[in-house]
This record gives sequence, C-alpha cells and structure tokens, in this order.
Amino acid sequence: MPDERSDGQRQTGRGVAWLVCGRRTKWLVVLFWLVVIVAAAPLAQKLTDAQDNQASSWLPGSAESTQVLKVSEDFRPEQIPAIVVYARESGLTAKDRAQIRKDVGELKELSAHGIRGEETRGPLFDTKKAAGADAAKAAQVFVPITMDEKGWERIAPAVDSIRAGVGGTGESSDGLAVHVTGPGGTSADFSEAFEGLDSTLLLAAGGVVVVILLITYRSPVLLIVPLISAVVSLFTAQALIYLLAEHAGLTVNGQSAGILTVLVFGAGTDYALLLVARYREELRRHEDRHEAMQLALHRAGPAVIASGATVVVSMLVLLTADMNSTRGLGPVAAIGVAVALIAMLSLFPALLVVCGRWLFWPLVPHNGSQEPTERGVWARTGRRIAHRPRLTWSITAVVLAALALGMTQLRADGLSNADSFTDKPDSIVGQEVQAEYFDAGSGDPLVVVANAARGDEVRDTVARTRGVVPSSIVVPPGTKPEYEGKVLFEVTTTDATDSEAAKQTVQRVRDAVHAVPDADAQVGGNTAAILDMDRATTHDNKLVIPLVLLVVLLILALLLRALVAPLLLIATVVLSFTAALGISALAFHHVFDYAGEATDFPLFVFVFLVALGIDYNIFLSTRIREEAGRQGTRAGVVTGLAATGAVITSAGLVLAGTFAALGTLPMVGFAEIGFAVALGVLLDTFVVRSVLVTALFLDVGPKVWWPHALSRDPAARTPSTVTAGSGSGASAGSGASESDSESDSEGSGRPPDQR
Repeated sequence: MPDERSDGQRQTGRGVAWLVCGRRTKWLVVLFWLVVIVAAAPLAQKLTDAQDNQASSWLPGSAESTQVLKVSEDFRPEQIPAIVVYARESGLTAKDRAQIRKDVGELKELSAHGIRGEETRGPLFDTKKAAGADAAKAAQVFVPITMDEKGWERIAPAVDSIRAGVGGTGESSDGLAVHVTGPGGTSADFSEAFEGLDSTLLLAAGGVVVVILLITYRSPVLLIVPLISAVVSLFTAQALIYLLAEHAGLTVNGQSAGILTVLVFGAGTDYALLLVARYREELRRHEDRHEAMQLALHRAGPAVIASGATVVVSMLVLLTADMNSTRGLGPVAAIGVAVALIAMLSLFPALLVVCGRWLFWPLVPHNGSQEPTERGVWARTGRRIAHRPRLTWSITAVVLAALALGMTQLRADGLSNADSFTDKPDSIVGQEVQAEYFDAGSGDPLVVVANAARGDEVRDTVARTRGVVPSSIVVPPGTKPEYEGKVLFEVTTTDATDSEAAKQTVQRVRDAVHAVPDADAQVGGNTAAILDMDRATTHDNKLVIPLVLLVVLLILALLLRALVAPLLLIATVVLSFTAALGISALAFHHVFDYAGEATDFPLFVFVFLVALGIDYNIFLSTRIREEAGRQGTRAGVVTGLAATGAVITSAGLVLAGTFAALGTLPMVGFAEIGFAVALGVLLDTFVVRSVLVTALFLDVGPKVWWPHALSRDPAARTPSTVTAGSGSGASAGSGASESDSESDSEGSGRPPDQR
C-alpha cells in the first residue's frame, strides 16, 4: 500500500534501518552487542541470587496475612518448621522409641542453614487412634528453621541436614517409616523442583527452537543466528533485571525468572522469523543484501515493533494486580520482551547481513528467483476460503464456541500441596501419614496477633471457634510474650492447612476476633495466606483482563488506523482463549488427571495468549493492509495470507514449543500454563489466523478499515479483484506486483540495475 507518511518520515525510517545494516555500521552494531554480552553474562548468572522467594514476595501487599507476617517479625525471627514424622502401623516398638530419642538428640545439635536445633520440640506421640502414648503408632518432632531474605535458598539444604540427621527417609527394612514434612519439608521439595529451573528451560526452549528452525529454514547454519540473538537477549535481560533487583527494588522470584526465559526465547524467535521471511523476499528482488535488509526492516519493522509493544504494555498492566507475584512478573516480562525486540531489530539483522546469502544454504535466495509462496499451501487456502468466506467463518466460530464449553470443567480454585507436584515427594507422603495420626493442621498453625489488653478475650474467642483445636493455643518457643502492647499466639486447625475446610475456618476465626472490641486482632499463617491469595487473584482477574483487552485494542487501532478490524481481531483472540481453556480443562480432568488449576491459571493464560497470540494477527493484518492499497482488500487478504502463512506457522510452532517446555518441570501449575498457552498459540496459528480472520476480512471487505479511506476504495470493492489477485503469480505470492516493485525502486532511490 502507499506509504502515507511524509517524505521526511519515510527517509527517517529507512535511515534508521540503514544504521543497522549499513556496509560499515553493521560492524558497529555487532561490536556494541559483543561488549554488552561480555558485560552482561557475569551479571546474568547472579539473577538466581537476587530472587526473593519469601512469602511476602508472593502475597498481596494489603492482605491481612501479609500484615500479620510483618508484625510477627517483631516477636521473633521468621521461622518455618520442618516436621519429622515416624510411623509404624502395628505400633511403635521400644526400639523405635529409642531410635526417635537418639534422632531428637542429634537434631538438637544442628545449627547449619538456619536450623534452630536447640528449639526442637518433641517427640509428640499419636493419641488420635491409640489408647495412650504407650500404644502410639506415630510420633512427630518439630525442628524450626530461621528464615531471612535468602530463606528460600537455605530451606533445601536445611531439610537435607535434617533428613541426614534421622538417617534418611522412607520405610526402613524393619518397617519404621520416617518422613520430613510440614511447611519446611514441603518448601524444600518445592525448592528442589525449581532447582536448575533456568538451565532446564533454557535447554528445553533452545532445543525446541533449533528443531523448528531447522525444519522451517531447511538450513543447518541459518538457525544459528536467531539462536545466538535469543541467547544474547536472554543474558542481557537477566543482567538488567539483576541490576534493578539489587539497586532499584525490583522483585524477582522463581516464577517470574522461569517465565522470562520462555518469553524471551519465544517472542524473540517469532520476531526473527518474520524479519527473515521479509528479508528473503527482498533478496529475491535485489542484488545488494544491505539494501534488501534495509527494505525488510523498513516494511516489517512496524509490525514487529507493534507486536513487541503489545506484549510489553500488556505485561506492564500486571502492575495493577494485587498479588505481589503477579505484579512482580509484569516489569520482569516487559524488560525481557523489550530487550528481545531491540536485539532482533539490531543485532539479528546486522548478523544476517554480515554473513551474507550463503547463510541460507542450500536454499539460497538469488536475485530474480521465484517467490515460493506464490503457489504455496497458504495461497491455495486463501483462494478456497474466498469462495465462501461467510460459511467458513461461521462454522469455525461455532466449533470454537463449542470447544469453549469445556470451561465448565475448569476448577481454578487452587491446588493443594499434594496436587501441586506431578510426582509425590517425601514431604507429601509424610503429610498424608501425619494427617492419619495427628490433627491435620499440626505443625502449620494459624497465627493470631492482638492488643495485649484484650489478649485473653481473643484467645477464648478463638478457642470457641469451630475448626480449631482449643488445646493447641500456645505462644511458640522463642517468641516474645509481648511487644509494643501486642501479643502473638498460634492455634492448630482440625483440617489440612491447604484444604477448603481450613480456609473456611480462617474466615470464621477472623470474623470472631474482629468482633472483639478494641482487640485490633488479625489472623495470618499459611492457610490465611492461601485464602488471601485466592481473593486477590479473583480481584486481579476482573481488573487485569479488561485492561489488557483495552490496551491491545488501542494498539491495534493505532497501528491499522481503523476500528472495525481491531474489534474483529480482539473478538477472534478472545474466542481462541476460551476455546483453549475449554480444551485444557477437559484434558486436565480426563487425560492428565490433575486435581484442578491454580487460581491464577486463567489470568496468566489470558495475558500470554492475548499479548502473544495477537502477534500473528498483527503480522497478517498489517500485510493485508499493505496489499489492500495496491490491489483492493479482498485480493489483499489472499495475498497477505499467502505471503505470511509459512512464517506465522513457524513462529507459532516455536512459541508453542517454548511454552510446552514448561511441562518439563515437576510442577502441575507450570505444566498447566505451558499446555494451555501452547494449545492456544496453535489454535491462533492454524485456525484463528489462517481461517477465521481470513474469512472475516474477506466477508466484511473494505469496510474492515472503517473509518480509514481504504474502506471507501472502489478497487477494493470490485469482486473480480479476488479472482484476479489470486491468479496472478506475483501479487498472490510475493506481495508486490512488477509495477509495485518499480515504484518502490524509484521511491528509495535505487539504480535501475538493482530493481
């Protein structure tokens, strides 16, 4: 389509492109990034050390449980108990009891990794099933671990020391079962699940990218350039995030660090694929590779920038979330995608030009060679859809809507600790054994703080509340009896800490203590934190999802200078999202046998699918708009699909593959997000973009650009243009007719021999 900017703007755009791929300046770009990666690599390795995985980095900042956590620090160092559980179904023997006493003695001597062995409590014997302590079948010992800003890092080695202190876990040869569970044991197993997260995802995502790029390019050397650019992007982003975390207060945790790797690899490779496709087109029209890259950047750059801006701004919308973990993900992801965008528009094209045409070996695009998309599968697909577009989009929309009905199977009300792992680690086995013989909430109590003057009344109120064990109300060891007019005590629930019944108990206790006059009582602890996170996530879903839709709609309207097209594109992405959720819910329930979904599952899937899935609609719609100015909207749709189909398919496979890499982690929450996003991206790639959007644009015709002048283009409303455009080799495949190519040559000042 004709460039509607002024001559000065056109020259500025091409001038910026020339800075990246000029004969001399390309070397400066490569040198700049070489300096960046040398400086960034050591800092990137420190990002794990800068992670803050304390509870406060995940909890909603204004929640009652967060406030209790902060107040608790005045009474005692933050502690997390590991619980050693011993059990024998036939009853503990004298030998067992001797072994337990010996273990307790050794545990009391431990002090490494924050273990406070001197405060070890126990053994406490089971009286739930047994007639008395002498007939007990189980015993438990509480070992506190002191937390600090690096607490997440010390939990796993601390629990390893405890397990070594009891001679290992599992069932011994003589039938005594020993397990380390409780908050400490479970946290250690979570920590080990996250161990090596960055390297695991880097290898998995890198492997996916290599395989798909090899299939796409059919060149054993071309794939090296986008891979190098993606790695440079990741290390640079990690270094920048590390500096911001250390010196600017940016919160980074294991979740955001893991998703960063996937986003940078997935989004960065997508941008590289689009640019390579346009560069290859221009190499078939121009002898000078520098000029070909200049034009490729000039024409594909706006779509790439718009796609990157959509993701960046959508991620920044997460800053409005209540959940600290969700809010912290926003800037981390935005920085990662922004760095990937800059690298793919500077380092990547510079490397391509430095290497030259041989990089495409064995399928080298020579000047004057035929554009392969002219008679490709996507050109044929577009021509078929053009015959009956309304019927095509109607059937497609109905099928997607039917798949969305699977959302009725969605159970996004949170995952228990046991349901959060894809396997069953020792802490979960121990949790089941503990629940069999002791009160289910034992070892992970509710924490209550109140004004000291009303402390006794608050204790009595808690004791009378259904769902707690009255005799368990204690001031834990090592805790100040009073601080600045406040008291703190703990109480055990009768139900498992992560159960729905325990969350209901928290609400009952809160309602009861809040009603005590002048008590200023608050209830915290892990169960209270889970309840607060569920509520904050529900709030975030209602706030963030509409904001992301609005942001994407505005960016599309500015990019396409239209209203109808952006609304249609948004509608298709939402339909794709609901269909992906529906299929995922059915798969989780009937195939993978997962117990449910995390409360933030719909939000994360939505943000990633809309922000990333809209990329493909941007790539397609901008190319259609470009072609519509030359040959009319309906012919432009067929041409645009033919020109972008292969590259968008490859980009979708790369992005789906990188998110599927999350499934390599032994965590149900990550596996579910990876599966749903990968599925949604594939739906966007093969169904929504290739069929639904194409058919809608063909059916609506020029009016899709309303209120822009293109909506009134008489040529675009000529029915014969579809047939004519589809049948002409140059316009259908290459995206530019011979006269268009000549016009571009004159506009850019190229000599006739390079047309």
